[in-house]
Amino acid sequence: MGNSLKAILAFVPSNKCQKYLLEDLEEMPVDKMVDLSGRQMRRLPVHICSFRELVKLYLSDNNLNHLPPELEQLQNLQILALDFNNFKALPLVVCTLKQLCILYLGNNKLCSLPLELRLLQNLKTLWIESNCLQYLPEVVCELSLLKTLHAGSNALRCLPPQLQCLQELRTIWLSGNLLSEFPPVLLHMPFLEVIDVDRNSIRFFPSLAHLPGLKLVIYDHNPCRNAPKVAKGVRRVGRWSEESPEPRKRSGAVIDITLDDKPLLPPAAKTEPE
Repeated sequence: MGNSLKAILAFVPSNKCQKYLLEDLEEMPVDKMVDLSGRQMRRLPVHICSFRELVKLYLSDNNLNHLPPELEQLQNLQILALDFNNFKALPLVVCTLKQLCILYLGNNKLCSLPLELRLLQNLKTLWIESNCLQYLPEVVCELSLLKTLHAGSNALRCLPPQLQCLQELRTIWLSGNLLSEFPPVLLHMPFLEVIDVDRNSIRFFPSLAHLPGLKLVIYDHNPCRNAPKVAKGVRRVGRWSEESPEPRKRSGAVIDITLDDKPLLPPAAKTEPE
């Protein structure tokens, strides 16, 4: 079906047109997964909400800005992908899906997150990259099982001190924000394994050598005059990463990073819950 035809049919509420959009998806899929990514949809066909055993729902790359209240029926849902849509606010119905483990909200127009997000206490992975966030919503700090937080490409200038309450957090991606200093709260999170502050405005890095869990720190593309000190065996990606933390030459060369060297940021394929 051509994208232009899909875009037209997305406006037509008749059951026949919506069925055409779903391409005859009438029964619950055997794998308990529905992928409606890239369908030019402006609203989610309510019929999908009748698949009450659904575990994975991918709605990426559409034109959605709201979701039907019937979505609450999907109480077995573990993965929900809403990235690359037009959400200005997270629909509260999402916060009723208490079995969610992975939530993709990247590339929307979110300026905040609702307090009701705290109800998602099984959430382990949250992707909120490429939105309009000027601060990290404190409600994120109440997601006690969160292991991966991707908040890159926003307008963050700092992180809330409450973030250190997330003792399960292992990976935090903050690339492409407006950080002028290394977030102090991260210095009190010894369980972190990956810290990415690439492409910010950080001029000085404190020592990270006291973080016993740290495996990788990415700090490239900052106007820094020093590399962060790290414990033996910790990999650094950035200026002077292969030299001593205090470079001999102030104008030390930036080390080229190949695609094989730099760890993948958000993968194209959605990940599975652990």
